[in-house]
Amino acid sequence: MRILMILLLSGSLVSCGFQSIPSTKNDVEAGWAEVQNQYQRRADLIGNLVETVKGYAKHEKETLEGVINARAQATKTTLKVDQLTPETLKQYEQAQQGLTGALSKLMMVSERYPDLKANQNFRDLQAQLEGTENRIAVARQRHIEIVNVFNKLVTVPMTSWTNSLIYKFSKVPQFQTDKKNEEAPKVNFE
Repeated sequence: MRILMILLLSGSLVSCGFQSIPSTKNDVEAGWAEVQNQYQRRADLIGNLVETVKGYAKHEKETLEGVINARAQATKTTLKVDQLTPETLKQYEQAQQGLTGALSKLMMVSERYPDLKANQNFRDLQAQLEGTENRIAVARQRHIEIVNVFNKLVTVPMTSWTNSLIYKFSKVPQFQTDKKNEEAPKVNFE
């Protein structure tokens, strides 16, 4: 009888999220790491882009410095999953939006330099940057989806009961953007 009770109890723990909660928490961490990885890829590309533009647009110093400063701000703002709160996530997003805005100004500058737009390095960087913006969107979407799964595990019974008894996890905040930032910036080098 005792063995039957132990088997029933362990079966109910497994069905209540005993394994799914920590497993999904690992997925949330991996998803967040990928979001940060893609933002870092963008920051790395922007450094090369600034150097390419410098050669053609030497008197655009203010714009170039703005991009460099925004890039520095965005790359110094990193968060681990356990540091995610609505406030810290908002600060992270603001740093990334600052970089997006500075990059948009840089793209407007490029319109004034036909030789720059014809430069093969510049066009290659454009293609990589566009691809990276798409990668950022995909990484964010995947993170949003796995955070949704995790948040259900820690708030919806039966798994939430296991959570409250064993793991003490709480909900992970989701990305929140201003209405004005819902569309990705248009990057056009042509």
